[in-house]
Amino acid sequence: MTPKNQFVELRGLRFHYRDWGGSGQPLVLLHGLASNSLIWKLVAPLLARRFRVLALDQRGHGPSDKPDDGYDFQSITGDLQAFIEALSLERPALVGHSWGANVALQFAAERPDDVSWLALVDGGFLEISAFPGMTWERTLEMMSPPPLAGLKLKTFLQGARNWPGLGSVWNDDVQEIVLANFRIDEDETIHPHLSRENHLKILRSLWEQKPSALWPHLRCPALLIPAASDHQDSRTTSWMDHKRKAIALAEEHAPTVRVVWLEDTIHDVPLQRPRELMEAIDGFLEGLA
Repeated sequence: MTPKNQFVELRGLRFHYRDWGGSGQPLVLLHGLASNSLIWKLVAPLLARRFRVLALDQRGHGPSDKPDDGYDFQSITGDLQAFIEALSLERPALVGHSWGANVALQFAAERPDDVSWLALVDGGFLEISAFPGMTWERTLEMMSPPPLAGLKLKTFLQGARNWPGLGSVWNDDVQEIVLANFRIDEDETIHPHLSRENHLKILRSLWEQKPSALWPHLRCPALLIPAASDHQDSRTTSWMDHKRKAIALAEEHAPTVRVVWLEDTIHDVPLQRPRELMEAIDGFLEGLA
């Protein structure tokens, strides 16, 4: 199923979105940091059997406008609210991946009457500033984007096909989705759609966000879909420990939360496990009926 590429003006900016159609409840898909709406290519057609599926390229990403400011959560959720209103979507469901899950959680906590339910895909629950020793300077050191601007396409693809996790699922669809993160010049030089400067502004907003303060305000049903890794290196073990503690906190403070772990799964769940993701959402909704 090929989506329609559409544009809409919101709050003085031009936003791109993909419309996979469907005639059911409206469902808005939100991509992660430095990603794009095409990451939903494999799962959106499955969801469109039950929902009207739309995927927004958030500001700074994909073909959407790229202002120099407005990368805090208040501005980003304001964009989402304007998108919902512009398309006359009545109490849509939100499915967010990674940073997109943080956006979805912030939106639902602040606008509890405007969302029917949430699915947070390996994101939305970690509180970076709560990690022991995780200062802003340490966050910059660990999570700043790699210097990809100016690389040749061939060089980039040679490295990307060997990225941990993603390399194991690399195919033509994944390549198309990954390359949609870039503008590619005629000489095959690549440039990320999300500039480094704007990337760091979003990273700062993530560091400042406190999911622990948002859970008590959540009113709609919410499905958390964390990815679990079986790697035994110290960094992965530590990351999984933080993830389990954060999810336990969400369950404690938000009684509407349900959790479905995806075992032996990489962070890019929509690329590796599209059918399992759809089935987790279906099972969640059946439990609400």
